[in-house]
Amino acid sequence: MTIAIRYYTKSKKGNTKKLAEAVSESLGIPAADVSNDLTEKTDRLFLINAMYAADVDPEIKAFLSRNRDRIGEIVNMNTSATGRSTVGAVKKAAEENNIPVSGREFHCAASWIFINKGLPTEEDLSRAGAFAASLAGEEA
Repeated sequence: MTIAIRYYTKSKKGNTKKLAEAVSESLGIPAADVSNDLTEKTDRLFLINAMYAADVDPEIKAFLSRNRDRIGEIVNMNTSATGRSTVGAVKKAAEENNIPVSGREFHCAASWIFINKGLPTEEDLSRAGAFAASLAGEEA
């Protein structure tokens, strides 16, 4: 099974990037931001993102559109200060590009300004890596 990790963040705090790095370390696969298109067909894409204005960023949507023929399945992973998951927004963008989304996702709280200070924790990042590892060997 081929696996790729892509993430998008515009935050200076770097919570989403930390999540991507934890997944990368766990799987032994480099994580790249969504400006880096997939170069080959990927069975499972770990898409790591965050909520921006109650939606995923347009960069995520553009990445999915550009790479629609190279993505077998998306596994959504995200951080959010509001507690809301991005899975609905990712599913909507994926459906527009005929890309299936796994029924399993990882979501954790993250800090933003004065909200959720200190999140995600090292334990959250460890759980993210374990979640990705548990799906890495499963068929898409």
